Amino acid sequence: MSIFAHMNFSSKILEEAVMAMNALPSIGKKTALRLVLHLADNDSDKTKKLINALAALDSKLLMCKECHNYSDEPVCNICSQTTRNKKLICVVGSAKDVMAIENTQQYNGVYHILGGVISPLEGIGPEDLHIASLISRVKEQEIDEMIMAVSPTIEGDTTIYYISKLLADHKVKISTIARGVSFGGELEYADELTLGRSIHSRTDYNKELSL
Repeated sequence: MSIFAHMNFSSKILEEAVMAMNALPSIGKKTALRLVLHLADNDSDKTKKLINALAALDSKLLMCKECHNYSDEPVCNICSQTTRNKKLICVVGSAKDVMAIENTQQYNGVYHILGGVISPLEGIGPEDLHIASLISRVKEQEIDEMIMAVSPTIEGDTTIYYISKLLADHKVKISTIARGVSFGGELEYADELTLGRSIHSRTDYNKELSL
């Protein structure tokens, strides 16, 4: 039975809008109803702006061909910046991680978004992530250092190990962010100061393996 079965909607359009809003993360049914009614009660210009913005996500939003971040152009504004250190790549799990690191204003390299981490229990293997493009990028662009800024979990460590093995014969420094970061395994929850320090205090992963 629908969670809205006990609600008496005067309009099917209104009901479907509330159901669509409720499908979003962290949006409960009461909040969804409140938001939809707010849009319906306000002038049509505000509603049209929201509709157009959401439509653009579906029709105009692109993925950067370099780092797999969201972009308005084939190459995102981070990868296209000439002041960035293109020989330094920070490897992250998602676009949210890029935003978190950028907010620290402590990093001036470029990024590579994997799209997650290797997780056999969830059916996510290396072929489901942007690992092949990362390996090609490191080799073709002669990257000096690759900072692995993925979640410090078993799945994250497995992903780092897998990538390091693929690059075992390539001269690239692989480092990991400092493990003193206390944010439950998610970069987006780290405060800017702690996250910035963790990048500056990164450790050499190759040396850790040899110990």
